[in-house]
Amino acid sequence: MRAVTTSPSSPEPPPDGPARTVDVVLPCLDEAAALPWVLRRIPPGWRALVVDNGSTDGSDRVARELGATVVREARRGFGAACHAGLTAATAEIVCFCDCDASLDPSDLVPFVDEIRSGAADLVLGRRRPRGRGAWPAHARAGNAALSLLLRRRTGLRLRDLGPLRAARREELLALDLTDRRSGYPLEMVVRAADAGWRIAEHDVPYTPRTGASKVTGTWRGTYQAVRDMSRVLQEPPPAREGVTP
Repeated sequence: MRAVTTSPSSPEPPPDGPARTVDVVLPCLDEAAALPWVLRRIPPGWRALVVDNGSTDGSDRVARELGATVVREARRGFGAACHAGLTAATAEIVCFCDCDASLDPSDLVPFVDEIRSGAADLVLGRRRPRGRGAWPAHARAGNAALSLLLRRRTGLRLRDLGPLRAARREELLALDLTDRRSGYPLEMVVRAADAGWRIAEHDVPYTPRTGASKVTGTWRGTYQAVRDMSRVLQEPPPAREGVTP
């Protein structure tokens, strides 16, 4: 597969080869050590879109050598990388997965089946830690707090806001997501809930990541993520037709 260079304003690239039904977006910042494990677990027939968000460790070269399509996103931020992958995707269904070997992309298969069957519009993975240090206490606390705030804002009773997820590409683009930092995953859920999507959540194994975390591995990173997500939750729900505020 060839490398693809895109930016937020770039047109989406044409698909490589036959039309695909699933693209997997893998936001990547210095994950050369984890990429072989992750890419070996991409289900057959699916395309891996590794979004290089400014790596200096040769992640783009490793991804390309392992058969992934590489998308470059110069603007730093988890949301910027995710959205660059979404706009570069061409498949009917788009999945998201961290690129640090903490989550197994093969666990997305039943997610995609559920989307394809019409049983759900958005499927999320509820992380279940396996191994010491897989999910630090401060990161769990931040996630729990945000889940409670999400319930108050939308009524959704989710236990996790993890990055492993699947939905249809056109519908995701129609959500018009704007956050380009750590609030992107939560904004996706909030806007999907506001749009009346059916959202499902299933347990997935969560193992210690390869390398150092850029976000939840530190109190400072967790604080930044919670702050970004809290800002998303402060957005008012859309006004209902025929209802005067």
